[in-house]
Amino acid sequence: MRSLFHLAYHVKDLNDCRRFYGDILGCTEGRSTETWVDFDFFGHQISLHLGKPFETTRTGKVGDHMVMMPHLGVVLPLEDWLTLASRLESFDVKFDIPPVVRFEGEPGEQRTMFFFDPSGNPIEVKGFKDFNGVFAH
Repeated sequence: MRSLFHLAYHVKDLNDCRRFYGDILGCTEGRSTETWVDFDFFGHQISLHLGKPFETTRTGKVGDHMVMMPHLGVVLPLEDWLTLASRLESFDVKFDIPPVVRFEGEPGEQRTMFFFDPSGNPIEVKGFKDFNGVFAH
């Protein structure tokens, strides 16, 4: 059995996050209070709590890109990734790194895109044709 991850982090405004994670990303909302809300983040649980978002810096060198660190993310089957990329574009989400192929022709070839939630938390979504390549080296 594969495990689910749980990640809790700070956001500035729960209503902005409900719109972004729910309406734009298509995540289903779970339990909530006045100070936090859970979402089904592509089969995993995230808990968004009111507070100061974590500090990030552009210090992660991956391929040709310097990416924001730390960041959260998910790996999707390529077809789902393509659908999500189109959905984000239709909502005019501003990409930090637009949808791109990374490590083309190499082990671990993938699609990736980076964007920010309304609180400035960086999110990466990867897409793989074959999940056997996720840990390829």
